[in-house]
Amino acid sequence: MQDSDSVKAWCSEITTSYTLEQRKQWYSVVAHAYNQVRPRYPQKLIDRAVELTQIPPQATILEIGCGPGIATVEFAKLGFSMVCLEPSQEACQLAQINCAAYPNVKIINTTFEEWQLEPNKFNAVLAATSIHWITPEVRYQKSAEALQDNGSLILLWNTPPHPNDEICHLLDEVYQTYAPSIPKSVRYQARETHQANFQEIGQDFLNSGLFQDLRSEHLVCETTHSIDDYLLLLSTMSPYMKLDLQQRDALFANLTEVLERHSPGSLQTAYLSAVQVAQIKRN
Repeated sequence: MQDSDSVKAWCSEITTSYTLEQRKQWYSVVAHAYNQVRPRYPQKLIDRAVELTQIPPQATILEIGCGPGIATVEFAKLGFSMVCLEPSQEACQLAQINCAAYPNVKIINTTFEEWQLEPNKFNAVLAATSIHWITPEVRYQKSAEALQDNGSLILLWNTPPHPNDEICHLLDEVYQTYAPSIPKSVRYQARETHQANFQEIGQDFLNSGLFQDLRSEHLVCETTHSIDDYLLLLSTMSPYMKLDLQQRDALFANLTEVLERHSPGSLQTAYLSAVQVAQIKRN
């Protein structure tokens, strides 16, 4: 029950703290950085999503909140037709560039809430680290209504990449001094907590009575960042975006100093990547 409550608090913070207009543009100022440094979804999980859902080669996928097209490109490579919704104009432009080689991908600058529903059209609804931005009463019902009778829901997740425990410990004092509003529990949330949160979001789809047969898989992925790219990555995360510019600059300058001293040149990080699939439930 505690995990469920934390998920509801996490999702409600987004949908109640920000108006729809604010949510539309939240990532606009960091769209290019997001495109450059946000972690990618492992091909193994993309392939598993296709295997688990058994969507046909000629399937049409509706993607909710495609951003600059990080997941979009991976499904487009497999030959699927896609209709992708993205509220940020800047992210839409990047998605169009990234998907230029795939004529069966259509990018629409709108929110899922405002999108004119095309009922019973899609073989799958895809959301890649985005479904928590959708108003709860919309995300279940409208996703179900968009799907064909044998359609599937695909949720992909990437958690923020974290350095190892030793490096995290060295950075604690910097955060306590320059950004106490970002506690350690937010900066370095345990993988088990992320997994529990994802499971609860999937369970909420089942609880809606509109979906069934939830299945989940995950991988731990290791990456190497330059220190500049790691800080650029942090700048695309909401807790850092909420800081005023002067505070964020001071935080990043001091993080850079510590990282250059203890991990000169590059930084090893790891993140959790997960896929969840469920089937539409028709009465």
